[in-house]
Amino acid sequence: MKLYFKYVGMLLRSQMQYKASFFMTAVGQFLISFTTFLSMVFMFSRFNSVKGFIFSEILICFSVVLMAFSITECFFRGFDVFPRLIKSGELDRILVRPRNEMFQVLASDMDLSRIGRLLQAVVMLIYAFITCDIHWTGYKIITVVLMILGGVAVFTGLFVLFAAFSFFTIEGLEFMNIFTDGSREFGKYPVSIYGEGMLKFYTFVVPIALFQYYPFLYLIGKSENMWYMLLPLLGFAFIIPCYAFFRYGLRKYKSTGS
Repeated sequence: MKLYFKYVGMLLRSQMQYKASFFMTAVGQFLISFTTFLSMVFMFSRFNSVKGFIFSEILICFSVVLMAFSITECFFRGFDVFPRLIKSGELDRILVRPRNEMFQVLASDMDLSRIGRLLQAVVMLIYAFITCDIHWTGYKIITVVLMILGGVAVFTGLFVLFAAFSFFTIEGLEFMNIFTDGSREFGKYPVSIYGEGMLKFYTFVVPIALFQYYPFLYLIGKSENMWYMLLPLLGFAFIIPCYAFFRYGLRKYKSTGS
């Protein structure tokens, strides 16, 4: 962990060499997400609820997903830009170093300007908690923490899976954005509003619902099933097959000769 934080410090110092650019990018990230928030405000100014969920409840879903995705983009972006390491030949240099390959990929790139999105997610979540009628208990506080951590785990798994495919395609597969950026967009609303088929897909294939929907039902009191609060932990289990596929791709890797 000490070495990891050294990498974080190095990347932060390099990005802060152009402070105006860094802060303008962070503000831009905030404004891009803020327009999505405004679209929800305008919609709920006309409609009181969506499938029985009111604005403050839906805002919890949106802010949790946005927060988890922003944290993942900040600190796990190395896997998101992994095809660049293959094409440039940088991966060959990583493989001959004594440190673990996954660690080096993880620390190779961090986009700390995503803090703009993260800030918006925090503000929205606080506002949602203030306006939503939630009977707070220690279990529900733990539920919120697990929802965010589980979301980071699931999105990290998707980034690792994206990187693993790159061993065989060299170029990144754009369809994977359906599951990363697409899941962030789908996550603006409770997954159940898209129908039973999508709910099953986002439960058993891409487990977004495990940290976004089921614990959310327990949080707002629409379900008394306390096991829902623990479902985000399965997001960490999702990383296991993604990691295994990455290791398989690494064994099959042949240099591009760059």
